[in-house]
Amino acid sequence: QVQFVESGGGLVQTGGSLRLSCAATGLDIHAIGWIRRAPGKEYEAVSCISSSDGSTYYADFTEGRFIISRDNAENTVHLQMNSLKPGDTAVYYCAALTSRTLPGRTYCSGTDYPGAYDYWGRGTQVTVSS
Repeated sequence: QVQFVESGGGLVQTGGSLRLSCAATGLDIHAIGWIRRAPGKEYEAVSCISSSDGSTYYADFTEGRFIISRDNAENTVHLQMNSLKPGDTAVYYCAALTSRTLPGRTYCSGTDYPGAYDYWGRGTQVTVSS
């Protein structure tokens, strides 16, 4: 089991910034990532960072605007989101990967789809106004 404490969502204007934080606790957490679901759309993977091998993943739509980082001392992952657009409006879910990766693959290399994660948090709302 993994327990999550997500924070940092809110309302921001186009071009603004938000920082999402996720404190995850549990056994065998190899990577933490973010997944989002916009109104009327499918879930999509956003970003990932691994404490086990240091790998990261960013979805193409982040376009260099998002930065994921981890604070090992506090067991917390942050997602800094800059230059936000109305299309970024969504519920953002923190997620954890506890399964071992395949030989030769990094933990975040297979997290380009939401189903890769083993546990999800409850989500935090991000709204970007035009």
